Amino acid sequence: MYHLIFVVKIKNNMRVCIFGSGLSSLTLAKALVNQKIYVDVIDRKKVANINYSRTLGISKSNVDFFNDYIVDIRKNIWKLRKIEIFTDNLKKEKLLNFENNNEQLFSIVKNHEIYEILDKSLSNNKYFKKIYSSNTISYLNNYDLAINTDYLNQINIKYFNKKISKKYNSFAFTTIIRHKNILNKTAVQIFTKYGPLAFLPISNNETSIVYSIHNLKNKNKINVKELIQKYNFKYDIKKIEKIESFELKSFSLRSYSHANILAFGDLLHKVHPLAGQGFNMTIRDIKILLDIIKEKINLGLPLDSSVSDQFEKKLRHKNFIFSNSIDLIHEFFNFERKLKSNILSKSVKALGKNPSVNKLFTKIADRGVLF
Repeated sequence: MYHLIFVVKIKNNMRVCIFGSGLSSLTLAKALVNQKIYVDVIDRKKVANINYSRTLGISKSNVDFFNDYIVDIRKNIWKLRKIEIFTDNLKKEKLLNFENNNEQLFSIVKNHEIYEILDKSLSNNKYFKKIYSSNTISYLNNYDLAINTDYLNQINIKYFNKKISKKYNSFAFTTIIRHKNILNKTAVQIFTKYGPLAFLPISNNETSIVYSIHNLKNKNKINVKELIQKYNFKYDIKKIEKIESFELKSFSLRSYSHANILAFGDLLHKVHPLAGQGFNMTIRDIKILLDIIKEKINLGLPLDSSVSDQFEKKLRHKNFIFSNSIDLIHEFFNFERKLKSNILSKSVKALGKNPSVNKLFTKIADRGVLF
């Protein structure tokens, strides 16, 4: 795992540092250097810990923003034209169906591919420099604004430990299945009795799997491969790649900033993966932060604690609402699972047939609440 510090310099020598790690940090760094802002990266580890089974879902509006303001990823994404949702309680009846006149709804991309594209594009950029150091906290007093995305550093432990958090008593299992060629443009989400299972196409012969399984006291006792085969009604599977897992938690920070330090990325909000919105929320945050910084520079104002204050005022309540709406979806289907009834599913199915409601759901998934 990378642990990074980004330092931004502008003409009046005001400087910003960002303590962070991974994909969110590189994405933010690339957005900043594209605005001719100098970015120094202080990295605690030279070797990245990359999970090759992980994929990202990115909404259409966020893909457009990524291509225009960060880096062009059109060659790496797999465009989805339809999303189908099923539930155990309705057997193989379709619960919801989202599509938009055969246009792109969502895109899936391999996590490591975006990381490598960003890393390569930054390595030769004159506005970007990387420094390796384990003593990251010593840099804090050198800058007017600090942006922290590092889970493990002392800044996070000291200043950003107050959060509204939740443990799901669940593990998410991720892998990639390889299968015979088919026209693979439809994502499928199945709310099984074990938990939500997503089939996310990444090519005509590869599909990413994310399976969040409830109430696991010992995750090694579950046979995920058998469950994937059980609920697979679409693919002729040739191989299931190595399965990775992680414990599921969600949280929202109570405060986004402390003095001149702004928390960012997954430190701000962590959500259940069932809706594929985690990285989408970070991209939306980058849009807002970039607008604030550009406005400051255009007005000749310093990049100081006022940046973090504006960012928090604009986004904290919106992110909180959106995070809780995702948790509400999880709790809705979890409650129905415990209830062992299909009454709620039938109600959702009837509601989803309304074109206006369907369009609203699609818009929220694309742009987030109130964006």
